[in-house]
Amino acid sequence: MKISTGRTRFLAALVGVALAGSTVSPALAGTSTSGSGGAGTSTSGGAGRQSVAACTGAGMDPAAMVAAIQGLPSAEATAAQVRVNSGAGCWTGRSGVADLRTGAPVPDGARFRIGSVTKVFTATVVLQLVAEGRVGLDVPVQRYLPRLLPADYPAVTVRQLLDHTSGLPSPTLPDGVEWQLAHRFDRWTPEQIVRAALRNERAFEPGDKQHYTNMGYIVAGMLIERVTGHSYAHEMRERIFEPLGLRDTYVPGADPTIRGPHAHGYQTVSRNGRTTLVDVTNWSQTMTPAAGDMISTLADLDTFLRELFAGRLLPAAQLDEMFTLPETSDGEPALYSIGLTAFPLPTGEVLWGKSGARWGYSTAIAASRDGTLRAVYSVNSTDAKGDTQPAITERIIGAALSMR
Repeated sequence: MKISTGRTRFLAALVGVALAGSTVSPALAGTSTSGSGGAGTSTSGGAGRQSVAACTGAGMDPAAMVAAIQGLPSAEATAAQVRVNSGAGCWTGRSGVADLRTGAPVPDGARFRIGSVTKVFTATVVLQLVAEGRVGLDVPVQRYLPRLLPADYPAVTVRQLLDHTSGLPSPTLPDGVEWQLAHRFDRWTPEQIVRAALRNERAFEPGDKQHYTNMGYIVAGMLIERVTGHSYAHEMRERIFEPLGLRDTYVPGADPTIRGPHAHGYQTVSRNGRTTLVDVTNWSQTMTPAAGDMISTLADLDTFLRELFAGRLLPAAQLDEMFTLPETSDGEPALYSIGLTAFPLPTGEVLWGKSGARWGYSTAIAASRDGTLRAVYSVNSTDAKGDTQPAITERIIGAALSMR
């Protein structure tokens, strides 16, 4: 199995919902949904926590979203959390259970694995280094990491790492969820991942095509450490987490757990003709450093999205790079910019964002270019790494579009 191959499931769901007129499945009776501003919702200090307190739902009609996330746990998901901002206001809600064994509800401010949304953070820090004159987007990465790639390897620019046009191969691992489960506590270093990847032929010549993988961002994380002399986690804390008050966002490193309040993640597994759910909450993320390993919350991701799009993390020139799609030699239309994905709607609008999936957790962030519409969700999908988009995420997308 080639790991981290690109998928456009979120894009397909987004366009499909828009074409369908943002219709939402009816709510299932007898299911409770917790929404912001209701009894029992608690908040505490800190920038991220303050944004939770401010998200009261006033001025918004959440009926479509409440219907979208009801009925959990179900066969496809055990829990869901959503946060939507528009010109009318802000609404946040959650549904399902944090633990199938105890039936405990999803806690307020629950943390979750954000998967490839991590790439937006990584791209932001690399672009900060570009703005500081310490990294050049069109400079070969070999200049910064001179012994990482073979001496005869073609030049791969920093830009190509970040917009998925590098052609770097991915490691090949055995197929099947059972192998993944058996090796979920394995520890990898970025150097080991690159060495394993380079056993394969490069996917294409740098710049010829666009193909989504984790490899460019794994190398970008190594680049950040080499240029700054600090760990990737340190640079994230100093440059993004602490300045924005993201107190619930962190890089887990080799820790396989999710610290703090969270909902468990589960994976459907077929064994001896029976289907069962395996708790996959604890899982080493060392196979996706700087590409898919971070943990965060709805409020923190919304704050990050808002501040990023408002230009408070990057100068205008570097921020524009995140909203510019590359041209490739094969002439195929690009979907991925530096850090983000373009989600064109049939109306002519373009939303920008990023989706991510780790075992037990499906996440997405999306916003209009001016940031007036922002949506963040986390769904505890029972097949988060599968080939199809869970129906609940399509309902969430449709409901978010209807709340504009």
